[in-house]
Order: sequence, then C-alpha cells, then structure tokens
Amino acid sequence: MSIVSGDVKMEHLSRYIFVAPSWPVSITIVIILGVLIDGASLRFAQNIHFFGTLAFTLPALFGFLLTGPLVTFSGGRITWNRSALLALSCTVLGVIITLTGLVASKNLLPLSYAITLGFIFGSRLIVLVAIADYRISRMVPPAFTQSGLGILLGMLFFEPPFLLLALLFHLVFGAGFILLIWAIERPLHRAFHIHALSFLNTFIAHLTDGSKTMEDFFREIGEEVYVPQVSLFFRKEKGCGIIFTVPNVHPGPIGDIGGGNLPTYLQSAFPELVMVSHGTATHDFNLVAEEEIEKIVSAVRAGRDRLSYSGQVSRSFRHQEGSVSLLSQVFGTTLLIVSTRSPERTEDIDYGIGMAIMGEGHRTFPHIAFVDAHNCFTGDISTVQPGSLTALEYQTAALSAVTTGPLLVQYPLEAGASQTPLPFSRDQGFGSQGIETLVVRAGGQTTAYVLIDGNNIFAGVREVLRDHVLTLVDEAEVMTTDSHVVNIFSGKNPVGLNVPPNQIIPYVDRSVRDSLDDLSPADSAGDTALCERVIVFGSQRIAQVASTINTMVLFIPPLSIAMLLLAFLLSIIIYLIIV
Repeated sequence: MSIVSGDVKMEHLSRYIFVAPSWPVSITIVIILGVLIDGASLRFAQNIHFFGTLAFTLPALFGFLLTGPLVTFSGGRITWNRSALLALSCTVLGVIITLTGLVASKNLLPLSYAITLGFIFGSRLIVLVAIADYRISRMVPPAFTQSGLGILLGMLFFEPPFLLLALLFHLVFGAGFILLIWAIERPLHRAFHIHALSFLNTFIAHLTDGSKTMEDFFREIGEEVYVPQVSLFFRKEKGCGIIFTVPNVHPGPIGDIGGGNLPTYLQSAFPELVMVSHGTATHDFNLVAEEEIEKIVSAVRAGRDRLSYSGQVSRSFRHQEGSVSLLSQVFGTTLLIVSTRSPERTEDIDYGIGMAIMGEGHRTFPHIAFVDAHNCFTGDISTVQPGSLTALEYQTAALSAVTTGPLLVQYPLEAGASQTPLPFSRDQGFGSQGIETLVVRAGGQTTAYVLIDGNNIFAGVREVLRDHVLTLVDEAEVMTTDSHVVNIFSGKNPVGLNVPPNQIIPYVDRSVRDSLDDLSPADSAGDTALCERVIVFGSQRIAQVASTINTMVLFIPPLSIAMLLLAFLLSIIIYLIIV
C-alpha cells in the first residue's frame, strides 16, 4: 500500500506562510486609519480631538520603530516589514475592539480602549515569541512598546482610573496569551522535547537569512543508521573522471537544511564529475544536519582504495513489470538499475524495499546500484511502502534484471560525461548542479543517463525530454536528484512545472551532445561503502512530528477563542469592581 507520509502533512502547513508587505505600505495605512478616526472623533465627540492619531497612529509608529532594536538587543531578529505589519495588525484589531465598545455607549470608551491596549500587548507578545524569540521574558519589552505609549496618551483623554484599568488588563491578557503559548508548546515538548515556537523561530530565521539553527532540533529527534552507498567510478583515456553514486539517504528536508543540498556538497568533495542520483529513502532518512554528509564523503573516499577496474560493460536492457520499468546495465561486477513508473507516480521508495532488492542481487553481483529515477510527479507524493503491489512490481522487475545480468555479453567500455549549467532558479525547480549526463557506449549501443538537479519531474515532461534524447542515442533515462534546495514552502516544485519542456530541451540536448563528444575508452569499478553512524530523522519520526503539529493547528483556534472570551470577561468584571 502507499501511505501519505508525514512530510505531506507538514507541507499543508505552508498555506499559513506569507510574505509581509513593504513597511512603507503598512505605515501609510496606519496613518490613514488614524486620520479617518480623527475625522470621526471631531464630528461625533466634540470633547475628544485627534483621538485616532494620538491613540492609534503614534503608538503604532512608536512600536514599529522600537520593536526591531529591542528584539535585536535581546538576541532575536525581526525585519522592518514584519515589525510594521505587526503594528498595523494590532492597530486594526484595536480600532475594531474600541469601536465595538462605543456601539453600546460613548461612556464605555475608556473601558474599550483599555481592553484594546491589553489585547494589543498580548497579541504582540505571542507574535514576537513565535517569529523572533521563543523566550517570553525577552519579548515583554518590545511587546509593550505600542500599548505602553497608548497608556500614556490615553491618560490625556480619560480619568485616572483608566491607568489602573489599562495596567490590570495588560496583566489579564498577558497571562492569557502566556497560557496559550504554554498550551501550544506542551504537545511537542512532551513528546519530543522540542519547543514548538523556538522551532518556528529557526524556520523563519532560515527563510530570512539562511540560518541553519533548525538542524539543532532535527539532531534532538534523530537516530543513527548504517546505510550502504553504491558508487560507479570511471577513469577515462581523456577527459575528467566520473563518479556515479547512489546515496540511500534522503536529500531533504528543505532548502540547504540537513541533506537538502546533498548533490552540490558531494560534488565539492571530489575532483571528478559527481552524479548524485536518488536511492531508496523517504523523509525518515533526511540527514539532520549538513555536516552528516561528511560521513558519506569519508565512506566513498575510503572505497576508492579497494577498487578493481574493468574495461567491460554490457549493452543496456529494459525490464517491465506492471507499472515499473527498469533500465539496467552491467559494468564488470556491478549492476546498475534505474527504475521508474512514469507516466504513473514515481516517488520515494522505502529504504527496506531497496535493501531487499540489493540483498537479492548480491547472489550474482557484489555491487547493486539501485536508482529511483524520481521522475514523475502527479500531485500525489505518498511513498512506496513494503507489502504494496507497487513494491512487489519493483522487486519482481529487479529480480529479472539480476537474473538476466550475468548472462549478458560484455563489450569494451566507452564513457563520456558533461555538466550543463541552467539559467533557471531554485524557485523554478532547478538546483545548482544543472543537468549532468553520463553516456555509455558498448557493443554498438549508446545509452544516456540524464540527471537533473531537482525534485521530481512534472507528469509527462520526462517522456518529452526522453523522446528528444532518443533522437541522439539508442537508450536513455531521465532522472532527478530529488534535491530539496528547490523546496522551502512546499514539496511540490517539480522540473517542468514552472519552466515548460520546450525551454528545457535545448539544455538537455547540449548536455547529451557534450557527453557524446567526451566519449573515450574507459574503465569502471563499483564499490559499496557502508556509511556508519549517520544521523537521520528516524523511522516514522517525521510522521509523528507532523501528526502532532497538525493536531496542534486544529485545536489552537478554539483554544484561542476560549482564552480571549475569558480575558474579555475578566476585564469587564474588573471594570465593574473598580468603577
């Protein structure tokens, strides 16, 4: 069966993320709003002048100007755009609350404005704790800036009891929002010892300035694994050497965090052209930190000392089983298998399925490089799990390749490779490795392995690209690295979604032609390196965290409403007691 993985659930949370407007826009709205209230106050309350500017606009400007410096002084960070948006939001809500009190009676203006200031303080506190610094005590001063000046200016309009009311309402709403913060934090902290709002701070810091402090949280929930990594090394009579490697960890979770930029990191570690394909791993095998990649590099480097090169290779051949198609080729004692289900969904394959295929293949080959081409995105990003029909098709097709491989005639090997940079950005679905192509010629047949640095290929695009490649070679497959540098807000940014195939084809064409020009006699050697004590998210851990977060998102709205109603009720009771 295919199940919906935790990362899919977490992706749904991206709809809550938005970009703050430019601060001049927010401040302009604050000023206009104050002027409109000034006009209304002059017309309907002859004894109150410029109430909008003094009670709302000036406090908002004061909060906007001081929030950033105070947050920075406390060790946090907030942009001017977010500070202005926070001031504007609190002003709008404050106006609504104040006017609501006036609907009942003009005499309730001191009460409604005092409640407004308490609400503004509590709202600013929870927002700053969420986006700037989860430590509540450090966010109290910047949270108090807007409402604090509001208290001082409110004393110009109202009798002395107003000061006492405003301060008491600050305590009521402050305590209520702190209780809400505790309720939000409790589930994740109890289950995983993670501060939810601290995690949110680090996520926003990553979006803002590329901070990698999120990795500290992932390390807390991670666990050690030992994973094999199969690599094919090519040395050529002319040109640069080639490493085609298959990591069995996942290049995620997002951006440059963890293993998100695994292909680029591995390329930087070796002088040869390194093609980092996608092995069998789901988000459970996301690396918790980029430094974990060094363990993979060390294992691959160590394997170079035990290589036994061969100049022989078979022709490539295909096996079809149900929806699964395999392109296989034997390089000496190494069997390379590239799998796809395109035009059906081709997504992450569970680690256990890959290990079962490799274990079965070791009967005939010491090294089995099994690649998930990850090349057909259909909108469903659920994974392939053991025991499903799809898993059985993968295993049956692979068994056929393993059985057929030793019977194939091997011919002298010619290999060529190239890397083609692209003018497209991460937002358009392309990583910095561009397009890498390995071309293998054997027995009169030419096979191209085209690897695009991206996270999957939009449904139907793989066929368009492959059909063009087949005009240049006899057999081909188009793969992606599954690099998550192209994913920040969503896991849905496949190659071909934002850039049409006709704009990609010229670069694929150039990459294949350059590889054909690079063809020369070559030797190859396979190696299976054991990457030890690699810390990944852990089995089902991402699903557990995602389930907890999604549950929190469900209960936060009703809990917030209940807390606000209680705070308003207590405010009215306090007013009746004092007045």
